[in-house]
Amino acid sequence: MAVSQYDRIPEAALDWHREGGAALATVIRTWGSAPRPAGSQLAVASDGEMTGSVSGGCVEGAVVAEALEALDDGTPRVLEFGVSDEDAFAVGLACGGRIEVLVEPVGTGKGIPERFLGELAEARSGKRAVAQLTNTATWERRISDGSAAGELEAAVRGRLRSDRSGREGDWFACIHNPPLRMIVVGGSHIAQPLTEMAALAGYECVVADPRDAFASSSRFPGVRIVRDWPDEAVRAEAPDGRTAVVTLTHDPKLDDPAIGATLESDAFYLGCLGSTRTHAKRVERLAAAGIGSTEIAKIHAPVGLDVGAQSPAEIAIAILAEITARLRRDPADG
Repeated sequence: MAVSQYDRIPEAALDWHREGGAALATVIRTWGSAPRPAGSQLAVASDGEMTGSVSGGCVEGAVVAEALEALDDGTPRVLEFGVSDEDAFAVGLACGGRIEVLVEPVGTGKGIPERFLGELAEARSGKRAVAQLTNTATWERRISDGSAAGELEAAVRGRLRSDRSGREGDWFACIHNPPLRMIVVGGSHIAQPLTEMAALAGYECVVADPRDAFASSSRFPGVRIVRDWPDEAVRAEAPDGRTAVVTLTHDPKLDDPAIGATLESDAFYLGCLGSTRTHAKRVERLAAAGIGSTEIAKIHAPVGLDVGAQSPAEIAIAILAEITARLRRDPADG
């Protein structure tokens, strides 16, 4: 699991430290059906206020108590908790598990230096993909983007790609990836529930549509709207490996240029509305425009998992499910 920029947990720890003291707790290992995955974080203020979660409520009280002790003695500590079946069921699990939690005071003793946490907050603010590296044997700390040489850096690169925090020997890599993005081409009736659901799943959404009647704030409250021609909008957004693009206008004049622009990018997903027959015609047009078969094969069409969806909301669910599968599954898994 990566820590989302939306959570602002490291930032809260930094703010609370500057106001009087704070500690940061991080899940660094799990066994069984643990309530929260590795990389989950909890910030604790010196007055006991907290934000985030390491267990969904099962052991937060004990972690807060240890965090306050760590602030007193300046000593980081690794705690292990067994989550009972009864407690696990209370937070929505069928069975229990175990978690290992790293608790670090901020700015004192062997805890996290304020400068280090400031650098992490700056990287997150700049939407840079980085790993917060902590050696639990020596308490050495680094912030890495995986670009340097070496075995640990190679592991960081892999973890950034997979969005997965975890241990590498004595080092724990807490992954801080920028938010996922979704570019929706066409302010259609399907785009409305799709942007709402995608936002809940952690995507920063933008709707690209030059048609004022479709791209209106009343139809998409709180969603950024771009009224440029779709291919211009897509290129301006510069899709990267954490960006999904969905075309929903059902109009080749709008969809096709956006598709071409997306296929030039590093977007991890491109889905296009239309039946199998409609997509066959689309393939013919794209091929005639000089786009190769390898690139065309990257298109998911008809868009969304085949779950028999009928309503706009159901179609949006199918689309988001397919995007999630593409994002989270190893391509080798099929």
